[in-house]
Amino acid sequence: MTPEHVLQEFRDAQALLDGHFVLSSGLHSRNYLQCARVLMDARRAARLAEALADKLRASIDTEIECVVAPAMGGLIIGHEVARALGVPSMFLERVDGTFTLRRGFELAAQARTVMIEDIVTTGLSSREAIEAIHAHGGQVVGAGCLIDRSAGTANIGVNLESLAQVSFETFEADQVPEDLQDTPAIKPGSRGLK
Repeated sequence: MTPEHVLQEFRDAQALLDGHFVLSSGLHSRNYLQCARVLMDARRAARLAEALADKLRASIDTEIECVVAPAMGGLIIGHEVARALGVPSMFLERVDGTFTLRRGFELAAQARTVMIEDIVTTGLSSREAIEAIHAHGGQVVGAGCLIDRSAGTANIGVNLESLAQVSFETFEADQVPEDLQDTPAIKPGSRGLK
């Protein structure tokens, strides 16, 4: 699946949005990728997950034992990638602002784990998820996401495979361009506006 095919999947799902958005990172943008819409079609989610699993298999030179994804955004694609890889899937939740495994999830000591996200922008959530996996005894052997919004510049501490890279312009809250200042900002992601 080429990057253009992946972006077409987002367009077909009406998941590539234009407007004034606040990203989970706190940055503002004219563009938003609504992964929930692209993943609501189970067949589309399976296609994307299989393509990402293929990239991960090709780039990781050891056996993958499990997938861990941060909730909310990584939950569906993490589960689907785990299905494509034939390994267990777990997810991290924030408790008092810190990612942790709950619900009886446990990692075996040094379990070779892949961390899966939907979108990576700055890499902060990915780094936090990787820290949590390590804290729970796992060994992160790689990471994957549907879309890398950083166009390859986010450093998450391990190799990050993506199905597509994009470079949408982002702005600090105090540097929003004049043409966006009169447009109310919305935050469609899982953390909501504060």
